[in-house]
Amino acid sequence: MYKTIIAEMKSHMEKTVEDLRKEYQRIRTGRASTSLLDEVKVDYYGNPSSLSQVATLAVPEPRSITITPWESKMIGPIEKAILNANLGLTPGNDGKQIRLNLPPLTQERRKEIVKGMKKMDEEHKVAVRNIRRKTIDDLKKLEKDKAITEDELKKAEKEVQTVTDSLITRLDEILAHKEKEVMEV
Repeated sequence: MYKTIIAEMKSHMEKTVEDLRKEYQRIRTGRASTSLLDEVKVDYYGNPSSLSQVATLAVPEPRSITITPWESKMIGPIEKAILNANLGLTPGNDGKQIRLNLPPLTQERRKEIVKGMKKMDEEHKVAVRNIRRKTIDDLKKLEKDKAITEDELKKAEKEVQTVTDSLITRLDEILAHKEKEVMEV
């Protein structure tokens, strides 16, 4: 009975870890990555579309991204969408493709980015702890309703704590890896 509650908890916690991973992908490091543009939406004939649906994205050099629209008349709307996304990047075009040059990050900016990443990490840890608290409340309700025994409750609580600890450790590992990537010059 309580196994399904724990399985559901694991699923929610895994989603939290994946969410942090996705947020970190959007953070600019010293290298160019097309994932910086994942959230950019372009007005394509009145429909907001992701950039990858209207153009080909490439990273020809470590500090630049090229965007080749499938239709040349899309260059203007793509540039406008990039500027509106507040990425701190200024697009330049040659009439056929758009080039984004990523300026090198200063040490001060790198530290700011890491500070923001630590804040995101802490928010996700709080989310994991909230999931744990809700799960333990659900388990206690089962025990109160006599659906599980007190021994099963103690065993389940121990399992919940073990899963929580392992996921918090994973969040810390993800942060450490991304922090190393950001601080690398």
